[in-house]
Amino acid sequence: MTQKPLLAGLGLKPEHYDAALACEREGLWFEVHPENYFVAGGPRLHWLEAVRAAHPVSLHGVSLSLAGHEAPDAAHLSRLAALARRIQPALVSEHLAWSRWRGHYFPDLLPFVRSTEALHCIAANIERTQEALGRRIAIENPSHYLRIDGHDWDEIDFLAELVRRTGCGLLLDVNNVHVSANNLGFDAGHYLDRFPAEAVLELHLAGHSRDPNLGDALLIDSHDAAIAPEVWALYRRLIERTGPLPTLIERDGNLPDFATLLAECDSAAQALEGTPR
Repeated sequence: MTQKPLLAGLGLKPEHYDAALACEREGLWFEVHPENYFVAGGPRLHWLEAVRAAHPVSLHGVSLSLAGHEAPDAAHLSRLAALARRIQPALVSEHLAWSRWRGHYFPDLLPFVRSTEALHCIAANIERTQEALGRRIAIENPSHYLRIDGHDWDEIDFLAELVRRTGCGLLLDVNNVHVSANNLGFDAGHYLDRFPAEAVLELHLAGHSRDPNLGDALLIDSHDAAIAPEVWALYRRLIERTGPLPTLIERDGNLPDFATLLAECDSAAQALEGTPR
């Protein structure tokens, strides 16, 4: 059976399993961090399979460490591939970041210098991942909190070159663009206008917070608030150029009830439906 195009979706949290399973909203889909489901059985995996039977599901990884100097952990890739075979996700994505070094894991998505050496390493890691999964993955643009010197590549050119070398897709997180533009002092709209729309497989929308000491001078991609008006404006600007793309609402902290998240999802769906295809 041919899958219908994805419209707007939600990050799936255990607190909302029942509501997600009961929801019959057409076009709705859900996204999970696959690392939370690397198990052979049990209630969490049972619920994911039940939701997958009713709605498309995507896998959004947070720990492959594709920007690290080491190849992705073989056991991790094996578990990810097994989950993908079991769930048959609509999309699989990962972050352009690193989190592993010489056997040590760090609970964050860490930045790197966009050197040509890093480009070769990341491209090889993406290719290893896609080969293990037998499918194309999407790479997410990072959020930035400080300026790093020594880059050989502009970020958009770097992402486009990864697409050219590996055949991967891109995940464009609009909130990441807004946060990074604020923190580093570039134009978010110009960034979006340059982004290679033909490679984008998925969009993310999320809320952010202000640093408790620096305030608006440093925004944090915290995923713990409603989507800001500025991010909605950037999103509408983007899809006017690209046409409708699968759009996910991310919320990881200060979790509201399912209906509140569904209202944000509906706002994205309405924007998509009003966009020329």
